[in-house]
Amino acid sequence: MNFEKMIEAMTPEVYESLKRSVELGKWPNGERLSQEQRETSLRAVIAYEHARDMPQDKRVGFIDRTKADGSQHGSDPLAAETLKILNEH
Repeated sequence: MNFEKMIEAMTPEVYESLKRSVELGKWPNGERLSQEQRETSLRAVIAYEHARDMPQDKRVGFIDRTKADGSQHGSDPLAAETLKILNEH
């Protein structure tokens, strides 16, 4: 089974288990994840979230930048920035 087929077949329970394992760094039986297992599991979790069109605020790695008044903390890291080049003579 290839990676894409595995993601399509993944159940919500398997997704939650993988996500929890990545968070804790160990499988449900207590065995530690290797670096490769952790990376592959995180990749699977992210692919699952993308394939299911999960809302951004429910995805792994989401950072809520909203203040109580509705404004944003800091700047949007994905927003385009204006670059000003000054020439000194």
